[in-house]
Amino acid sequence: MLMLDAGAGAPDYVPCRYGASKSLFRGPECDLSRPYVAMLGGSATFGKYVDRPYPALVEQALGRQVVNLGGLNAGPDFYLSDPGLLEIAAGARSAVVQITGAEALSNPFYSVHSRRNDRFLAATPALRALFPQVDFAEIHFTRHLLQVLQRSDAAVFVQVVQGLKQNWLAKMRQLLAALPVRRLLLWMGDAAVPDRAEGLDRVPLFIDRAMIDALRFEVSATVLAVPSPRARAMAPFDMTYPETEAAQAACLPGAAVHAEVADRLAPVLRGLM
Repeated sequence: MLMLDAGAGAPDYVPCRYGASKSLFRGPECDLSRPYVAMLGGSATFGKYVDRPYPALVEQALGRQVVNLGGLNAGPDFYLSDPGLLEIAAGARSAVVQITGAEALSNPFYSVHSRRNDRFLAATPALRALFPQVDFAEIHFTRHLLQVLQRSDAAVFVQVVQGLKQNWLAKMRQLLAALPVRRLLLWMGDAAVPDRAEGLDRVPLFIDRAMIDALRFEVSATVLAVPSPRARAMAPFDMTYPETEAAQAACLPGAAVHAEVADRLAPVLRGLM
């Protein structure tokens, strides 16, 4: 069961479902019989720990219905594995796709959970052949898996990273092709898009400028929303979370960052409309 309670005084996520999808989304539920903009992405798009995430702020700015289809720890597989959900996204007048990491996808080396894409399910024979010394039995999350692989053999790990990047591009193209013609990419990294991204120190993992440039003909625009130092500093004070989830909250944008994202995104969407 997907738990959405963030503790005492937490935001009311008003969880809802759309169509036949088994996933829970942040409400209030939208009327899909009316024109809408679709927002796709991970926990940041969902708006965990904040009262009003950027999809709600963009809706207010545009005066148009915005459907928040962000999923907790979701990547492209979250949508590609759910035909009903993909149909809802495709029915939008325009769509925004948050850029998420290349690790949160099933790939030639390992598989991930279809709805919680940060969950490692199994290593493929290809990965076991590359890392025969690794015991995968006690690994449950993709980030932990990658840390183990890098420590085990850094040179071979580079091969895995390149495979993850190629896989991400292929699945992003597949996802974008299923969306309406007016579609945007949204970068929400803490810093500018790096020229190279092969380590585990940048989020979204392994995404660099060349990869985003490779998708430039697949989208109407790419919006780069790098938060200001002030917005980043506000995060501990404008989010609501229990102390036991402080580490998770530190990886997510606060309300001030969401406001800056909306300020950058709304004018671009308005121009497309």
